[in-house]
Amino acid sequence: MTYVVTENCIKCKYTDCVEVCPVDCFHEGPNMLVIDPDECIDCTLCVPECPVDAIYAEDDLPEDQTEFLQLNAELAKSWPVITEMKPAPPDAAEWEKKQGKRQYLER
Repeated sequence: MTYVVTENCIKCKYTDCVEVCPVDCFHEGPNMLVIDPDECIDCTLCVPECPVDAIYAEDDLPEDQTEFLQLNAELAKSWPVITEMKPAPPDAAEWEKKQGKRQYLER
């Protein structure tokens, strides 16, 4: 099983989760992070670190977020690994509670 970064991360891109990952499975895109399912070891350390609750176990993905399992796998192949925490985008707090952000995903 892997963990999956979902829509809540789009335009927030907090990197608290990256700091605790023991296997460097996070990849950084223009406006969100993804988890490489081949690298994730199921440790759960990232889940409580995410301030916007964007990370779920594969088996616990909400019904409307299942497409992110495939998106994480796909985008992890082309986005670079991120291993250190970075400042969040200046407008991240404005996007935290917004729903329906899938359309804003930048590849």
